[in-house]
Amino acid sequence: MTDMTMDRVAAEGAGLTRTERIAKGKAARSAVPRARHAEFTRDPDRPDPLALLASQDAARVQDLLPIRYGRMALSPFSHFRGAALPMASDLAGTARTGFLVQACGDAHLLNFGLFASPERRLVFDINDFDETLPGPWEWDVKRLAASLEIAGRNNGYAPKQRRNVVLKSIAEYRRAMRELAGWPALEVWYAHADVEAVREVYAGQLSAVRRRRLADRVAKARTNDNFGALRKFTEIVDGTLRITPDAPLIVPVDQLAGSGQDPAELTSRLTAVLDAYRETLEPERRRLLDRYRLVDLARKVVGVGSVGTRCWMALLLGNDERDPLFLQVKEAGPSVLEAFLGRSRYHNAGRRVVVGQRLMQTVSDIFLGWVRVTGFDGQTRDFYFRQLRDGKGSADVETMPPGGMLGYGRLCAWTLARAHARTGDAIAIAAYLGAGSSFEAAIREFAGAYADQNERDHAALLDAIKAGRIAAEHGQ
Repeated sequence: MTDMTMDRVAAEGAGLTRTERIAKGKAARSAVPRARHAEFTRDPDRPDPLALLASQDAARVQDLLPIRYGRMALSPFSHFRGAALPMASDLAGTARTGFLVQACGDAHLLNFGLFASPERRLVFDINDFDETLPGPWEWDVKRLAASLEIAGRNNGYAPKQRRNVVLKSIAEYRRAMRELAGWPALEVWYAHADVEAVREVYAGQLSAVRRRRLADRVAKARTNDNFGALRKFTEIVDGTLRITPDAPLIVPVDQLAGSGQDPAELTSRLTAVLDAYRETLEPERRRLLDRYRLVDLARKVVGVGSVGTRCWMALLLGNDERDPLFLQVKEAGPSVLEAFLGRSRYHNAGRRVVVGQRLMQTVSDIFLGWVRVTGFDGQTRDFYFRQLRDGKGSADVETMPPGGMLGYGRLCAWTLARAHARTGDAIAIAAYLGAGSSFEAAIREFAGAYADQNERDHAALLDAIKAGRIAAEHGQ
C-alpha cells in the first residue's frame, strides 16, 4: 500500500454516489465484522519489540539513546509512547476494512493539544505527525484507545472507570464520523475545535475544579509563544542574547565540541539548512522569514519516541530582542508504518510530515517547511521546520480524574474523526460503524488486551536494562 494506492481509492470513492458509498460501508461489515476489531494476540513470528526499537537506534545520536530508554522505562505509559514501531508491527496483523485515510501513525492521547492558529485563536488538534502516512483508519483509533486504557491504569483508575472512558471516547469517534458524513465536503475541511467551542461543549461535564484547571491550561498555552520561549530558553551572555544550556537536553552548538563535532562546521551546515528551508516556503512567508536573522542554535532533546533523532532549536531575531522567532528543526525518517504499508510517495521524509500535517489539521503553522541535507555524519538526512512554541499546550494526563480523562478522550476522538474525514471516505466508514455500540465494544476489548501486552513489553525492557543489555539514563 502506498500514497498512490490511496489516490486510486479516493478517485474511486469520488465516482460513487452517496448511496453506493453507504452500501460499500455496510458490505464491509460482512467481510470484516466489527467484533473482529476486539482481536489481539501477538503473532509469535513478529519481531521482538526490543529488536524493533534497536533497529531504530543505528540512525540516531548514540549518546542520547540512554535518555530514550530511561524515559521509556519510567512506566508502562511512557513505554507505550515510545513504542510506535512495535505497535505498528502488531497492528499489521489485525483486521482492517480497506478504507484508507491520512493516518497520524502515532495517535496516542498526548499527541493532541492546543496551539495558536494563524488567526491567533487557540485550537485543539493533533500536534505530532512524525509517523503520518496514508493507512487504515482503524490503526489510529486502536492506538488512541490503547493509550486511554494504559493512561487509566497508570492513574490507578478502577477497571469499570477505564472501560467507561474507552467505550465513550470511541463512541464519540463513531458519532462524530456519522455526523461528518452528512456534512458538505467544504464544511468538513473547515471544521475545527477552537478553545471556546471546547469550553462550551465540555465544560458542563467538568467539575468546578476541572473547569478552573482548563482555564489555567488555556492561559498557560497563551504564554507558550515566542516571548515565553525567550524567557524560558535564553540568557544574556557578554551583552548578547544566547540559548541557555541545559545539558544534555539543550546544548548550544558552540558547546558540542566534546561530541566529536566541530562547532564552526556544524553552525555552517545548519545555516545552510535554514537557507534551503527558506526555499520551501511560499513567497509571502519567505518574505516574513527574511525579516529575521539567525542568532543562535542548540541541539534539543524532545519527546519520548523522538529521543536520539537530530533536533535543533534556532533563535532568530527581527527588529530587536523584543522580536524573537524560535524554530524547531527536527529530523524526519521513514514512518513506522512504511514497513507494513509501503514506502511514502515523498522521497523527502520531511515533506511527508509537512504534507500529512496539512492534510490532517484544519489550520497549520505558517512556518512549516522541509529540507534535505547532505553532510551530517556523511549521511543524507531530511528535516522539517515548525515554530518551537506557538500557543502550544498539552493536557496533564497523569493528574486527570476519570471524568476529566473521559472529556479529554472524547475531544481527542472527535478530533481524530474530523482528521480522518478530511482525507478518507467518511460516508463509507460511517456506514460501516453504524448506529450501535458494536465497534466501540470491540475496540474496548482490544485496548485491554493491548495494555496487557504493553505491560509485558515494559517489563522486558526493565529486565534488559537491569541485565545491562540496554543502557538507560533516568531523570532526563
